[in-house]
Amino acid sequence: MRGLMVGLVLLAGPVSADDEVWTKLTSEAEVLAALDDRYLKYGAAQQWFYVSGKTLYDSGRPSWGNWRSQGGQYCSEWPPVNNWTCYDLYLNGDGTKLRFQGYGSDITDGTYGPYKK
Repeated sequence: MRGLMVGLVLLAGPVSADDEVWTKLTSEAEVLAALDDRYLKYGAAQQWFYVSGKTLYDSGRPSWGNWRSQGGQYCSEWPPVNNWTCYDLYLNGDGTKLRFQGYGSDITDGTYGPYKK
C-alpha cells in the first residue's frame, strides 16, 4: 500500500502550505487508496473509512455517515441530511497526513493511524 501511495504522490504536483509540501490527489483511484479501510486522527476526534462506503466520525459522540470518491474528490453525507459535500484531498510529503480542503479556508488535517475496528 505504501508503494502505491508514493507512486500516487509522484503523479500529482506539490502544493506548499504551512511549511509542509502537500500533493493533491486527483483521481478516484488515489482517493480510494488514501481512504479505503483507513483510520485518521484529528486532534481529539477520529474517523474510520470503511470500504463499504460507511464512515464513522467520533469526537466523543459517534456519528455515522457515508463517503465516496467522485471526480477525484472525497465526498460525504451525514444523515439525516441527504446532502453530499465534496473536498479536495492532499497527501503530505511522507504520506502520514491527509488534508481535506473545502471551499475557502475550510481545511482539516488528519494523521494516519493503525486501522482500528
